[in-house]
Amino acid sequence: MTDQTPSLTTFSTQQALPALTQEVVDYWVDGWQRTILFWDVLRQRSDTYFQQRAKVVPNVLSFDAELVLDGRTFDRPVNYGLVRVKPPVGVEIDPKKRPFVVVDPRAGHGPGIGGFKADSELGVAMRAGHPCYFVGFTPNPMPGQTIEDIMHAEGRFLEKVIELHPDTEGKPCVIGNCQAGWAVMMLAATRPELFGPIIIPGSPLSYWAGVEGRNPMRYTGGLLGGSWLTALTSDLGAGKFDGAYLVGNFEHLNPANTLWTKNYELWSKVDTEAPRFLEFEKWWGGHVNLNAEEMQWIVDQLFIGNRLATAEIVTSDGVRIDLRNIRSPIICFCSKGDNITPPQQALGWITDLYEKDDDIRACGQTIIYAIHETIGHLGIFVSGGVARKEHQEFASNIDLIDVLPPGLYEAVMIPKTADAANPDLVSGDWIVRFEPRSLEHLRAIVQPDPENERRFATARRISEINLGLYRTLFQPFVQSCASAKTAEWLHKLNPSELPYELFSDRNPLMKQIAQLAEQVRGQRQPTATDNPLIQMQAILSDSIIAALDGWRDLRDRSMEQIFLALYSSPLLQALVGMRATDAPPRRHPGLEPEQIDFIRQRIAELKARIAEGSWREAALRSLVYIGMEGPGVDERSFEALRNMRAAHGGITLEEFKKLIREQFFALLLDRDEALAAIPKMLSADAAIRDEIIAKIRQIVSAAGDPSAERVGRLAQIEQLFQSVQSPVAPAASTQPPVDPVPGPADPTPGPVDPVIGSTGPVGDPA
Repeated sequence: MTDQTPSLTTFSTQQALPALTQEVVDYWVDGWQRTILFWDVLRQRSDTYFQQRAKVVPNVLSFDAELVLDGRTFDRPVNYGLVRVKPPVGVEIDPKKRPFVVVDPRAGHGPGIGGFKADSELGVAMRAGHPCYFVGFTPNPMPGQTIEDIMHAEGRFLEKVIELHPDTEGKPCVIGNCQAGWAVMMLAATRPELFGPIIIPGSPLSYWAGVEGRNPMRYTGGLLGGSWLTALTSDLGAGKFDGAYLVGNFEHLNPANTLWTKNYELWSKVDTEAPRFLEFEKWWGGHVNLNAEEMQWIVDQLFIGNRLATAEIVTSDGVRIDLRNIRSPIICFCSKGDNITPPQQALGWITDLYEKDDDIRACGQTIIYAIHETIGHLGIFVSGGVARKEHQEFASNIDLIDVLPPGLYEAVMIPKTADAANPDLVSGDWIVRFEPRSLEHLRAIVQPDPENERRFATARRISEINLGLYRTLFQPFVQSCASAKTAEWLHKLNPSELPYELFSDRNPLMKQIAQLAEQVRGQRQPTATDNPLIQMQAILSDSIIAALDGWRDLRDRSMEQIFLALYSSPLLQALVGMRATDAPPRRHPGLEPEQIDFIRQRIAELKARIAEGSWREAALRSLVYIGMEGPGVDERSFEALRNMRAAHGGITLEEFKKLIREQFFALLLDRDEALAAIPKMLSADAAIRDEIIAKIRQIVSAAGDPSAERVGRLAQIEQLFQSVQSPVAPAASTQPPVDPVPGPADPTPGPVDPVIGSTGPVGDPA
């Protein structure tokens, strides 16, 4: 082969050949050179793969880190660890800022994707001045490790982070990517005291949700007969579930990219595309294992069972996992372009748990969602553009997110332009505003369907039956035949693993590729971009992609039609006990009696204290009232407030959050009485009142000219300030307030009937 190389790579293109012949020769030389270089890149990918496998803790973090806690040393050992991420040169960390903890998904791939480049979740958080930690894992689970063990270990990790940062304002912000999102939410529901704001990008929590004609992956479990296949795969793996199968499931969703586009893009642009390809493949090919018990729990309880969103999961020590117990703000970041975790699956848990908007407030929850228009599933975590926009805005506004009053919001981001009002109050290139939303907005996105629930509930019953039959009739035989050696060979022959074996130096046919590629690089002859054969190549590629996309669409339509026809059958539903006249197929939890009693008690306490407070409470109540009308909370208003607090000092963030919530609920419970009480809280000194109202005007106008509704409410507040005759309550200080912040839109103006189940039950269990 090497003897023929000079004639291939040094063919003279100066011979007097007809133009068309010359273009054919140029393309032929270029094509062969690209092919050799392409093979060499695949060889490099395989070398990286085996280098990573040889490491004890392989990862793709691009930042230096030091181990803080090793979960393998715990009483109930797990293959998870907590590391402190060291900031890169030139990045300064503010020890007073809350730490960020990024938890990577264990969904077939190895750890590190949350920080595998500068523009990443970890990168933007450190640039915003936050200390950062990372929770990763080793390739193989510890013997007997369960999902609950992992939950308890991650709880210990957060305890350690809190211990290391006793002087920060606020608890750690925790980011749970994809599959790590549901694990973080489960821990937050059982240990809410450990968490600051929670960000769950691309995290599925409601697994049956979706739109017909668009989300075929949710049908897979029902079409395969349920989770018996998971048990079989784990048995063949000698008690381990190979993560390569999960990766294969992702790849099957887009066969055009898996079978053609990914490799074609590398081959056609091999001179420039290799570094990006190898960087991503280092993570994509780092497959990890799960214990059979872990994977079976995930499939039975989540993927097919869908029990998390309706509080049906109970831990081994009898604790019910109810997401309504989470007390921290929750930021759900999803994308319409995500075919693995579509917005319906990322947001459906909210409509599963709550019937009315006031139910969210009654649980003291702040839920924010942001929907990207186009980015795919992996782009939510790895895209530099997403990191510089969404993740940077979340990080730079995390304190504002933490103090938002309970309710449902959408994060709306607009570019910062030269004519934007007060651009100095915006830290990045985008201006974020948290606009109030109702559950009706969310239902229009999620599109819940009772008949769809009944179909999936039927599939869940079928899964339970088939799993029982497999365990009774076949599992003993399969387990007796399986061994570690057969598991190893099945792993090597897995379609997601086999290319690494074929293109590695272990293959004798690949031994000369590196040398040949080196010669090609020294004599590279790329063809001109206007070569008609290059254009024909692009047309052929487009045709192949269109054909594969057409096959995918046909496959997905067929899967959906088969699923709908099978599980919509009244006969099948009746056979498994899912009659159409029965109650809803899935439990939608209501408020427990003790929670109702607590809310009533909390309402009584808030009403009794409506007239209590000083100028600080009066100023905050005024700002919340003004902010209840209009487009929502703009980051510039909060930044103006932050600057005032920095200049004059003030209360802690946690105290401020508590005050904001109390003023919000006072207005929501009885707006007229709450407003009438404002003059009683103010000093008789007109100069002090004028200074307070001036600061209120400054904050209200920080985002630009306020709306007519807010102007009207501001005028109403000014009248209340002017109506003060004499001090009724002693002022707490002679200094003007520096801590007010506007609140969300007012969905129920006027007094609210504090009866559970009416249009206005609210309380603050936090």
